[in-house]
Amino acid sequence: MLLRRHLNFFISTRLQTRLRPFIMSLKTIAVCDESELQDGQMKQVDFEEVGKVVLYRLNDTIHATSAFCTHYGAPLAKGVLTADGRVVCPWHGACFSVCTGDIEDAPAPAAIHSFKARVVDGKINVTADPSLTLKSNMSRSPKLLSTGVAGSGKSVVIIGGGSATFHAIESLREHGYSGNITILSQEKHPPIDRTKLSKALITDSSKLEWRTAADLKIKYGTTLRTGVTVTSVDTSSKLVVFDGGKESISYETLILAMGGTPRRLPISGSDLGNVYTFRSIEDSKCVDAAAQEGKRMVVIGSSFIGMELVVAVAKRGLASIDVIGMEEHPFQNLLGKEVGQSLQKYHESQGVKFHLGTQVEKIIPSESDPSLAAGVVVNGQTLPADFIIMGVGVTPATEFLKQSGFQLEKDGGIKVDQYLKVQGQDNVYAIGDIAWYPQQNTGESRRIEHWNVAGNHGRAVGKTIAGSNPQPFAKVPVFWSAQGQQLRYCGLGADYDDVIIHGNTDEMKFIAYYVHRGEVVAVSSMQNDPVVSKASELLRLGLMPSPAELKGGKSLLSIDISTASAKRQVESV
Repeated sequence: MLLRRHLNFFISTRLQTRLRPFIMSLKTIAVCDESELQDGQMKQVDFEEVGKVVLYRLNDTIHATSAFCTHYGAPLAKGVLTADGRVVCPWHGACFSVCTGDIEDAPAPAAIHSFKARVVDGKINVTADPSLTLKSNMSRSPKLLSTGVAGSGKSVVIIGGGSATFHAIESLREHGYSGNITILSQEKHPPIDRTKLSKALITDSSKLEWRTAADLKIKYGTTLRTGVTVTSVDTSSKLVVFDGGKESISYETLILAMGGTPRRLPISGSDLGNVYTFRSIEDSKCVDAAAQEGKRMVVIGSSFIGMELVVAVAKRGLASIDVIGMEEHPFQNLLGKEVGQSLQKYHESQGVKFHLGTQVEKIIPSESDPSLAAGVVVNGQTLPADFIIMGVGVTPATEFLKQSGFQLEKDGGIKVDQYLKVQGQDNVYAIGDIAWYPQQNTGESRRIEHWNVAGNHGRAVGKTIAGSNPQPFAKVPVFWSAQGQQLRYCGLGADYDDVIIHGNTDEMKFIAYYVHRGEVVAVSSMQNDPVVSKASELLRLGLMPSPAELKGGKSLLSIDISTASAKRQVESV
């Protein structure tokens, strides 16, 4: 009996010693008066001296999370709260559950922390580990229901290594998929934050990786095969063949996520050595090396990739930057004439010369080295160039599927159903830039080349394949671009027939509403956060004001989607 008491005491003491660091790390602090937080509001508060926490009140329930978006660190309290428990980042559309901290929408690469909150004597008390309230610790490790380590005889093969692939892996494991996962990627590194390439010309892939190869292997039970070229898919025997037929791998479920291949114009000189397209780390290295002080750059294409590169090199002291475009103003087809004209004025103020409403005739080789380009001919005029960027869009990277029994659209894309499943194929999904998928309100199929769309596609198919309550894909497209100020955009506005402007586009401080057949279908803004985040939620919920209301001065930020009175409308979607 005495021995047992000593043993119990020893075990208890050892257990307390081991648990003490965890117990001691939690602190409960009164962070504000309950009266400071009304229904439908959120508030950032201090936690100890340097920590930050966001409080949310949904009816009578108070939630608390860490304060910063895990994508680029935006303050969540400046975002948008909805009555169904979502908080949307004010910058790039990432979304989290305020109840759990879990990811709701890409591009969030990790969840946020969730803390216990309760009211005591009229004060809101939050219990948290102070270290988890710091911005440096804003990301929470994912709650993986499976790591695939044990294996189950099932297997998913993903062709492609971009945003869609990364989010598909995360979602598969979060939702309990226990089979093997294999990635076949042409690139030589794990999935990266590709958006930073054109915005910052980063040349080191390790600075952009969402997860290291080791993490993918150890934490996610995922085999990453890099530098792999897939040559065919045998859907009858469920085999993916790669490296010229030298290797193959079987699958139970196949995810096609190859992304796009940059276009080259079918003109003389387009294949010369210093004519670059832009999509990869290798492309970024080429442009970074070429864009040195005193050099002359010509950009063919006046849309986002080309113009982001213009911004990225604008402070490098280049001798000249010429931009050639088919539109009357840059971005006009998507953003409208007034916004495009103002962005053109900004770039011209930075020394950029535009040649618009025209097409390239040819690229001429250098007399001293015929393997390199020396200029671009436009309207009979030669624009001298030390290097040329061809930013004229991408085509779906689906060429190898033509001989594999897949029916491709005219542009090379693949039509999928509402669950992103390829029509006429068994357990094959297509996501990201290659997918023609039905739109939420119209049912019309579109192919959308947005980073957020690809990420959310990946999250959706991961959930579906894992068998976790699959739902039709119905996310609102969101994208952003650095153009002197941060441009935000959400929706599908390419077919707009009217544009309503609030603010001053020349000051690059505006909100633009894009109207199609009497309905607002997209919104863009500069220096008006979180309007686009609010717009994306209003589009999701079907609560966007009419063009007449907006012309009358109605503000999106005045529309209630966060209080108890709005909950029925919000949850009915």
